[in-house]
Amino acid sequence: MDPIIVLLWLQPFGKKRPIPDCQTLYNIRACTLTTDRDQYLRSQAVIIHHRDIRGNLSTLPQGHRPVSQRWIWMNFESPSHTSGLKKLGGVFNWTMSYRLDSDVFVPYGYLYPKKGYGSKKVSLPHKKKLVAWVISNWNEEHTRVKYYIRLRRHIPIDVYGGQGMELSNNSIVQTVSQYKFYLAFENSQHPDYITEKLWRNAFMSSAVPVVLGPGRANYELFLPPDSFIHIDDFRSPKVLADYLNFLDKNPKLYKKYFMWKKHYNVHVTSFWSEPYCSVCKAIRAAGSQTKTMSDLALWFEA
Repeated sequence: MDPIIVLLWLQPFGKKRPIPDCQTLYNIRACTLTTDRDQYLRSQAVIIHHRDIRGNLSTLPQGHRPVSQRWIWMNFESPSHTSGLKKLGGVFNWTMSYRLDSDVFVPYGYLYPKKGYGSKKVSLPHKKKLVAWVISNWNEEHTRVKYYIRLRRHIPIDVYGGQGMELSNNSIVQTVSQYKFYLAFENSQHPDYITEKLWRNAFMSSAVPVVLGPGRANYELFLPPDSFIHIDDFRSPKVLADYLNFLDKNPKLYKKYFMWKKHYNVHVTSFWSEPYCSVCKAIRAAGSQTKTMSDLALWFEA
């Protein structure tokens, strides 16, 4: 197996992190990750994190660019929080993001089948509380905050984070596990933008996610249709609140939202080791196939 060298041109958000061993972590052999820019000409791929260039082309590699080398645009923010794309047309070969149509698709999480026939019973933590929400970036112009303000008029919601209470032992999962429902509200609404708010905060806590993000059909590309509650299915926040109160008083119906646990486990993506190591797999799968993203903004903002 020919070795692959992947150069991390910019560490995300300027923070130095240990270089992961892809073979130990993911059984991906002959994959070398490096931050040594002297390895540039030998690298089959160069990963460039969008937030750290912000449209400033002078921060990109300068000079000779090997013909077979792939420059990979890496970004896990939504279009609403991604600026400077217009300048990047024709610069990158591949994309790596949460978008399903990325060249290197790295979702925030996913469900994977249990081995064998799965579990016969679904066990849940004992839950005494109703609805929780953890939010760090409070912006009253955001759709999610506007909806929360309307929803709280009809049902009590415990808020944690910058605008609310402190987490139990600084743990989201430990805190949310006490609740039956979790508001998995995204900071912006875009295709495939389904973050750890659902995968970790809700699913790992065995709380039913009440989602605000892309449409229901988009969620169902990744989730069983009866594993979440979508706000679009209710004509008003009051009707949604009534339904949550109804489920609270009907444990059998409530438990149906966890039938997926019989057949699936939850995987929460490990940033940043998992995206990095995914590049080696993608390069081997692609072979000599090459391409250029002629209009990155057009693709990502679609």
